[in-house]
Amino acid sequence: MQNYKNHLRLNPAHHFVLIPTSLGLFIWSVVCFFVSDAEFEEKLFWFLASFALVLVSMITRVYALKNQDRLIRLEMRQRYFELTGTSFNSKEDKLKLSQIIALRFASNEELLALIDLAIKDKLSNKEIKMAITNWQADLLRV
Repeated sequence: MQNYKNHLRLNPAHHFVLIPTSLGLFIWSVVCFFVSDAEFEEKLFWFLASFALVLVSMITRVYALKNQDRLIRLEMRQRYFELTGTSFNSKEDKLKLSQIIALRFASNEELLALIDLAIKDKLSNKEIKMAITNWQADLLRV
């Protein structure tokens, strides 16, 4: 069962293979750039290629998370409308995206009260997650 203590998700291929490997290659290329006897063009190629690999691995993760955030915001708009029959816009304008994302884990029974509490008390995303009593698991997150 998912809860506050175990809801963080790591992707082993990304976090433990791609990022360390690309960073290692980049560091190696920087060292070789200064100590290698290879031609300047070859050293520059390896430096730029390894930098591009690090950049691509980071940017793809950022794009995936941004897309996920947009979907969560849409999901919350839909849930709010289903529960109240009204638009989420007036509440959404008073919440930060991080708060909306944290509210995503709340069950329908406690969602409306937590939204009002988050707005009134300016709860952080951590405080919102800790206040949830009936955790709605999200096992498909990026």
